[in-house]
Amino acid sequence: MRLGFAGGVLIVLALIVLIIGYSSLFTVYQTRQALVVRLGNPLRIETQPGLHVKVPLLDSVIYVDKRILDLENSAQEILASDSKPLIVDAFARYRVRDPLLFYKTVGTTDGANSRLSPLLSSAVRRVLGDATLIQVVRDQREDLMAKVRQQMDTEAQNFGVEIVDVRIRRADLPAQNSEAVYKRMQTDREREAQEFTSQGTQKAQEIRAKADRDATVIVAEATSKGEQTRGEGDAERNRIFAEAYSKDPDFFAFYRSMQAYETGLPEGDTRLVVRPDSEFFRYFSDPKGKIISGQTPAAPPAPPPAAPSAAR
Repeated sequence: MRLGFAGGVLIVLALIVLIIGYSSLFTVYQTRQALVVRLGNPLRIETQPGLHVKVPLLDSVIYVDKRILDLENSAQEILASDSKPLIVDAFARYRVRDPLLFYKTVGTTDGANSRLSPLLSSAVRRVLGDATLIQVVRDQREDLMAKVRQQMDTEAQNFGVEIVDVRIRRADLPAQNSEAVYKRMQTDREREAQEFTSQGTQKAQEIRAKADRDATVIVAEATSKGEQTRGEGDAERNRIFAEAYSKDPDFFAFYRSMQAYETGLPEGDTRLVVRPDSEFFRYFSDPKGKIISGQTPAAPPAPPPAAPSAAR
């Protein structure tokens, strides 16, 4: 009985030692840092990862994340310096630098987010309120975000927090203003398109007019050249006729009469009312074309008139 009672006592004592030993040890992971608190009073900070010791039942451990934490903020309307309203959606990134101060001021991450969110809103409102719409949207966006981070970091140090980065996710005009801006942009683009179309039409008309003018000049030059060539040809023909007539006037008169018979007496029903002794039929009365007695000799036929030559 005595051995059984003693063995039980030893087992109980061993269990108590194990419980005390287990409760006196705690682990710090690489992503965390530990704050050891004794009866509500901060005692020390453990930042090195590994196994650490504390007084059981008296000390408690509060873990604080040492990674970069997110701070989301709802979109807010801000009036820029040029009286243009803006809907700004910003967020921040922060990390805990002083766990003791962090524990004394905000306690937990949720408490930190609730305290830092107004700081982010006020910093964004102050910085962007001094800038114009163009500076916020396009020209100085990076510089403005750096100013917001600097102002927010100065105030966040009171909570043992360091602001790593601040970003503006969206900076747009309100819906009603955006609609007006889009319509104005559409009107501007349509006006530019009309200007380009008008310029293109004018250029096309200029090119078409130049082409028509060049075509007219080319046709006129070609016509002039053709008339000139035709006049030279007619002159050469008349010269040949005159030369032939001067060599043999009788043959030339006979040849012209044959041409006149061929033209004036075509095949078919042809009727001419002339005098039998007309000069037109003198080769009918005499193959040599002699003048019938009583007729007046006719002048030899003249060569065909030359076509007027074109002006050079």
